[in-house]
Formats: sequence, C-alpha cells, structure tokens
Amino acid sequence: MTGLGLCLGLAACDRTDERVDRLEDISRGVLDQLGGGSGAERDAMQSAPVSARALAGKILEASPVLPGATAPQKFVVGSIVAKPRDMPPPASASRSLNVPTMADYDAYVAGDEADAVIVVPSEEDLAMMESGESVAASVEAPRSISRSATSSRRIIAIDPRSRDLSASGGIVSREVIQDSKALRAPLGERTLSIPEADVSPDGGAAAPQEPLPPKLAERRLMMPRAAMSSQMVAETRMIETAQRYGLAANIQRSRSGQMVIEVGSRAMSPTRYDANDKLAPPIAEDDGLECPENPTAEQLQADPRLATVCVIRDLQNSGDFEYVEKDWVYHHQMIRRPKNGGPSTTSTITPNDPLWSLQWNFLGQGIGEGKSQGGAGFVDFWTSQATQGSGEVVVAVVDTGLEMDHPDIKDSPNLAKGWDMVTDINMANDGDSRDPDPNDPGDVCPEEFVYENTYHGTHVAGTVGASVTNNAAGVAGGAWNVKIVPVRALGKCGGRLSDINDAIRWAGGLIPEYDELGNEVWNDNPADIINLSIGIFRFCPASMQDAIDEVVERGVVVVAAAGNDKVSTQYYAPGGCNNVISVAAGDARGIMAPYSNYGAEVDILAPGGDLTRDDNGDGRPDGILSTKTAHDCVDPVTNEGIDDCFYAYEQGTSMAAPHVSAALALIKSKRPSLSGNALSDVLMSALTPRSQEQCSGLCVQYPGAEPIEGSPDLCKRPCGGGMLNLSNIKLDE
Repeated sequence: MTGLGLCLGLAACDRTDERVDRLEDISRGVLDQLGGGSGAERDAMQSAPVSARALAGKILEASPVLPGATAPQKFVVGSIVAKPRDMPPPASASRSLNVPTMADYDAYVAGDEADAVIVVPSEEDLAMMESGESVAASVEAPRSISRSATSSRRIIAIDPRSRDLSASGGIVSREVIQDSKALRAPLGERTLSIPEADVSPDGGAAAPQEPLPPKLAERRLMMPRAAMSSQMVAETRMIETAQRYGLAANIQRSRSGQMVIEVGSRAMSPTRYDANDKLAPPIAEDDGLECPENPTAEQLQADPRLATVCVIRDLQNSGDFEYVEKDWVYHHQMIRRPKNGGPSTTSTITPNDPLWSLQWNFLGQGIGEGKSQGGAGFVDFWTSQATQGSGEVVVAVVDTGLEMDHPDIKDSPNLAKGWDMVTDINMANDGDSRDPDPNDPGDVCPEEFVYENTYHGTHVAGTVGASVTNNAAGVAGGAWNVKIVPVRALGKCGGRLSDINDAIRWAGGLIPEYDELGNEVWNDNPADIINLSIGIFRFCPASMQDAIDEVVERGVVVVAAAGNDKVSTQYYAPGGCNNVISVAAGDARGIMAPYSNYGAEVDILAPGGDLTRDDNGDGRPDGILSTKTAHDCVDPVTNEGIDDCFYAYEQGTSMAAPHVSAALALIKSKRPSLSGNALSDVLMSALTPRSQEQCSGLCVQYPGAEPIEGSPDLCKRPCGGGMLNLSNIKLDE
C-alpha cells in the first residue's frame, strides 16, 4: 500500500510538473504574442539589418478618416469618354485568326485600331507615287499571313487616323503611306518572306515552332471592320459637335470601342483656354453645372467646364452613342493620414522575414499562439496545400505603379513587365505620358490631403506578393511566387477614368499599347486576377462597367476595394460595379473597420487594419504592414527613431482587396484549371460567417443605415458572405 501510495504520489508529482511546464509554455506563448512573436521570430528580427526591419506607423489617438462622401467629385476638364451605339464586339485572336504559333502571330500584320494593311505590289507603283500620281491599293482585312506563301511582299500599315481610306478600300496617297511608315517604321520597312510549313529557308527541316499560349490567343482582341466604321461615324459626330461651338477636338480610339474626345478652344491644344497660352487647371469639381438651352460659341470658348458639359449633352442627345460621360478622377482607397500626423511548429510553413511576427493579417483565425481573430488563414493554406503560389498565375495591380528600386522588390523574380497608362503629363509627375515604365515617382497633392508620397501601389502589390518573401528581409507577401504585372493608372492627384479603363483592358490582354515608334505592345502576361484598390464616390460609370465586363467574359477575376467613406458601396466605383468581388475591411478582431463602406454590393470581409487600435498588445498599430518608402520610422528592436525606412503600416479597403487577390492566386496555383466564376466560387464557399454585431456601427456614425432589431443605437453594415479564411479551403481532400 505504501509503495502504491508512493507511486501514485510520484505520478501526481509528475503530472504537476507537466502542468507547470505547460503553464510556462502558455505563458511564453502569451508573452511571444505580446512581444511580437516567438523566440525564433524575435531572433530573426534582431539579427536582420536595421534597413530590413525599420518600419513606419504609430497608434493613432483618433480615427484619421477624412470626409470623402460629402466632398464634390472631380473630373478632367475638356475630356469625355464615349462609345458608339450598336458597335459589334471585338473578337479574340483565337476565334478570328489561324495563329497556332508565335511565329505565325509575329507574321500577322495589322494596323492600329483599323486592323487593315495596304499591300503595295511593285516598285513601279511606288515610283508612280513619287511622281505625284495616285495608285489603287488593296485594303485587306486582318489575317494571318499564310506560311505556305513563298513570295516576299512589301507590307505597309494604314495610319488609322487617316480619312483617305474608306472601310472597303480606296485611293491611297503617298502622304498616307509616309505618315504610316513614320508611325510604324518596323512594319513599314520590313519585308516578310515566310517559308512553307515544313521547310526551312535553307531547304532543311523546319525548326520547331513555339506554340502561341492559349491565354494570349484568346484575349488579344481584333477589331471587325464594321466596328471601325462605327467609330469613324462617331468620330465625325464628335468633330461636328465641337466645330459647332468653334472648339478644337482631339480624338483617341481604342479597338475595345472606347473613344476619348478632348475639346478646347485652340487646335492641337484642347486644354488651353486663356490668352496667356497657359494650361488651364485640368481638374474641376463637379458642382452640377448644366448646359443652357442655346449656348453660344463665345460662352463655351470662355468656359472650359461649360464646354465639357455641353458637348456631353449634345453627344448624348445625338443617339449615336451607347454612353457619353465625364472623365472622372479616381483615388486610391488607403485612409489618408492627417498632416504630420505563437511559435511555429516544424510542420507549419512560415517565412523568415524579420517583420513577419507583426503581420497578424496572414495568420490563421483564432485565439492563442500563432493565431489572430482577424487573420485570413494564409499560413494554414501554405502548410496544408503545400503551395505558396505559382509563376504561371498572374495578378495585375492597377494602381499608382511600383517603386521599382525598393530593396525588397527590385530583385524580385515575381515582377513581370508592366505599363504606365497615365496620359496627363501633370498627373504622371514623371515628365512624360504613357510609356513602358510603371515606376511610381510619387503623388504628393496637398489639395487632396496627400502631404507625402503614398507609394500606394507598392504597398498593395507587396501584400499580394511583389516583395521577395522568405529572404530574411522586410515583410512577407500572401502569394510568394505568383507573377505581378504593375499597371500604373493613378498619379499625382488621382487618375483618369479613361486611363483606368485602358489599364484594365491592357492588364487583361485585350488591347495593346504603343511604343514611341507606334509598335503594338501587348501584355504578354495577361492577368488571371486584376486588383483595383481605387475608387470614386459615384455610381459605376458605364465605360468602367464595359471594361470590367470584357475582361470578366474572358475568365479574369476582378477584385475591387469597397471604399472608405462609411457609406453604402452601391454609391461607389469600382466597388459597386457588377462582376467584381467587392472587399470591405476588417480589423485584427475580425470586426468590420469603422471607415469601411458596406452594403449588399459587398462580397467579402478581409484584413484592412485599424491604426487606432492595438488589440494584439504588441505595442504597434493594428494596420497592414507592407512595402513602401516612408518617413518618421522606428527600429522595432531598439525603438529608436529613424528618418527613412522601406516598410509601413497602412489601413483601408485598399489593403483588404490585395488579400483577396493573393488568396485567389494561391487557389489557382493549386488548381490551374480554375478561372472566372469557378475560381471565385471556391473562395466564396469557404468564408467564416460574421454576425450582425460584428458588422455594425453606431447609427449616428452611419446615416441611412438600418437599425438592428432590439438595438436601436446599432445599425447594420452588411459585410458580404463572411471573413476571408483560407484555412477552410482543402483542395487536396
């Protein structure tokens, strides 16, 4: 009995020791959470160079939300976006052309929007043109030049802006050809000699041909001849309307159908109005100005805003257009700052980036070590699905561009070639207009409460995965290995609707841009997912809905920020547009952030952060930590102040949207066959439901919101199907 009692006593002592050990483990876990992660994570932070761990962001005492919904919206003076009525849709290359290989596609010769070529058959014809005579030349529809052709032909592209050709053919002057050759010299001077399919030029066996990727063939749009005719009719109407008021008109056409007309009082300078030959302010507030019944030319020439609304009215009344609207100015959806203002196991995949322990947004949902109530479950997906993304999956970030020299981005293998879509030189802030360089030069704009460069696109792209993850520097991204295409559409003081529409289409691989010689430049990495962390307080413009519908039709998923104005998303674009995944913002508790828009249009809640809170007790604001150059920084190890750094906390639905884009990219990496609705359905089926209380707010703060029954002071703020939670997705099962 004594021995048994002693044995039982020892066992009890052993269990007591186990409980003490367990309590110590739990205590260490709690301290790790409060102190910024596990011992290994703290070691990673301490051993990293200061430049790889310093960050910006302090806990704010009060909400920094600035009024947005009540502020007048702005538009580009003199710029109008339109689309001809009954315009036949463009067809994809795979449906209209026989282009099985890249060589065939390169041999395919088309003009710009006209999609036609002039074939000049002989040098005699050219000599006749030199002497001033006109020559009848054949005008051919777009086609793939047959590889069985054995003769060489001189191919010259039509300048689509020339009016010397009808849609069915006509007489071509020497000036037209010279103008065309100047625009597209490589095509104009190239002689094509295409061998037969199975024979190389030296008579041997033909070299293997690189197949044309299906995504490229499917998405590259070719414009039917009837569509070109519709645009020419619409262009004539635009010019007649402008000339009626003595206004100059500059018209840009896209093969997607979108047309942009710029009207002004002087030829070739549509935005110049004053006698001193200075540019008038290109952006104006929409104050409800209406066109009088019978305006005079003098009135419109003296008032560029009035000229804009009158030309819009007349074009709308003509019946020739599907839509005609102002070229609205959009902004990113990151909250504007006031001026001056648990240990991992061996089976869990976590990155070694020194600031990883501060990225609560990627953790699994829950309470305790290695968890966050507001996390999106990325760690669980990386581990259970054994993937951190694939380079075959492409996310396009349509935003302010990227800091291409950022130390955590410049050497990233994830970056693909992008494009700068900002047309207006003042907005571009880089000395030029559209070009192949999507670098973000900064966007300080005091009139829009932007007192320091936001580098917004860099922060958004970093959350998706543009930064190098698991490189012992900086932060981690959500999808480590996916391909990122930066498309710059916003610049200083915002971005034009017409530029954003083109950016969406180019990102989706539907339309080309043009280099300085006039050569087509396509996005060779058409997006599977397009992230739009941008917005404007107004119903979705028809032209933007048009662009979104076109890319969605071809299998692209469009993710949009719901907006930060604490109103219904139905009043917001693109968050309130159809065919987008509209993303509201949650905090570290998994509760809807106070600044976030809400409503029936919202599809999903994702981490957007709240800089006024520190619910995980780590002494840092509960914002989203990502890449961007910032100032007034701190070393998180020593807490010493540092002037500049490369990482910062931010908050907003802009920060929430890229979590959804990264999640979709991970799912597609695991299941490459998924696209479009099939891809988004997988994500939406695994959300964690939110209660009314978790998506509510004081009614006094949300005018127009519906009170919760039994709680008259609390109002409903619908936040979609639930919280993003990759932990719930089990594609291997």
